[in-house]
Amino acid sequence: MSHTIRAAFLPLTDSAVLVAARERGFAADLGIDLQLVRTESWATLRDRLVFGQVQAAQMLAPLAVAVTLGLGGMPTQLAAPFRLNVNGNAVVMRADFAAALDPDIAARLNDPLATAHDFATAIGLYRRKPQIGIVHRFSSHALMLRYWLASAGIDPDRDVALRVLPPSLMLEAMRGGEIDGFTAGDPWPAAAIAEGLAEAVALGARIWQRGVEKVLAFRADWLADHADVADRLLLALSRAAAWCDMPENRAELAALLARPDYVDMPAALIGQSLAGQFAPRMGAAPLPVEDLILFYREAANFPWRSQALWIWSQLVRWGQAVPGAEGQAAAGAVFRPDVYRRALAGSGAVMPGASAKLEGAVSIPTGVGAHGGALLLGPDRFFDGRVFDPEAINTYLAGF
Repeated sequence: MSHTIRAAFLPLTDSAVLVAARERGFAADLGIDLQLVRTESWATLRDRLVFGQVQAAQMLAPLAVAVTLGLGGMPTQLAAPFRLNVNGNAVVMRADFAAALDPDIAARLNDPLATAHDFATAIGLYRRKPQIGIVHRFSSHALMLRYWLASAGIDPDRDVALRVLPPSLMLEAMRGGEIDGFTAGDPWPAAAIAEGLAEAVALGARIWQRGVEKVLAFRADWLADHADVADRLLLALSRAAAWCDMPENRAELAALLARPDYVDMPAALIGQSLAGQFAPRMGAAPLPVEDLILFYREAANFPWRSQALWIWSQLVRWGQAVPGAEGQAAAGAVFRPDVYRRALAGSGAVMPGASAKLEGAVSIPTGVGAHGGALLLGPDRFFDGRVFDPEAINTYLAGF
């Protein structure tokens, strides 16, 4: 018997796994009628999930934590048992601002720490306080941007103005001079560069290699009441994610995402990032960025509790969450590796043996304990070399 699941998504490249699950039949094969609900803003998507208009949603990982903690709205316990992707965002700024940065754009992108200090200089030379678009204050992009700017002594609440805009409206805001740059997920930074509105300043994949991005979120009560249906959906998404990460499927995936009912942007632009190619300036040759966006390999779908706790640490750091054991426990419990393991048991998927790890400690591809086969994790370093220990969050925060 088929079971209908309505899932909200935003027009972004990292909706790929959901789109493939529907369009390539992975969901249907497991008895799931997956109906995708295109949504323009994260606030609307949040509300659709919280108030039961949809049963699942592609969601900013920090937003899932924030909703559970009641930050900015009614507390609603969410559960995120599946990561939809790793990496995939960038920071872009107008050329007149970027003129104060290293003109060697490859060097600029590969040395985020030096570029942050150049960015501080650029702020002092610019004609106004830089207006930087963010997709939501509780987004991985915004937390990484704050972390990156602060490394150079830039106060993100004083020295720049962070303006919340839906990803699809960033280009219009750039054209109108409302913002001087933005951070968002693909394909919007690439589109701004291709149009000559901006050039690349930093890549999310270099601020935090393999940093957490979007998750599949459910209301926790719905997940508990529909365990079998949710498990079938997660299995379908795992198969879809594996399909998305296969190089031979990139052209077809880009064409699917380019459709008006999904991302509605040129397939060539979307396909470039799927292939790990990033053009940093209009007319420039694309740079190879192998880990620009990952959908499946290296346990990309596994919901590490340590990453939920890293999010918590940043919310506390910036005064967005009140420190305390209760909030910390609630934040860590949003990511559900137990559900992931239950859903994929017997599927042949290789799963990490642990549910948390030191974040930022892997500098070269490293084998880790796993169930179902060998598992190699890629580098997960933070740009400043810090390591996040989920068992010592207060010590970590004291180090800033």
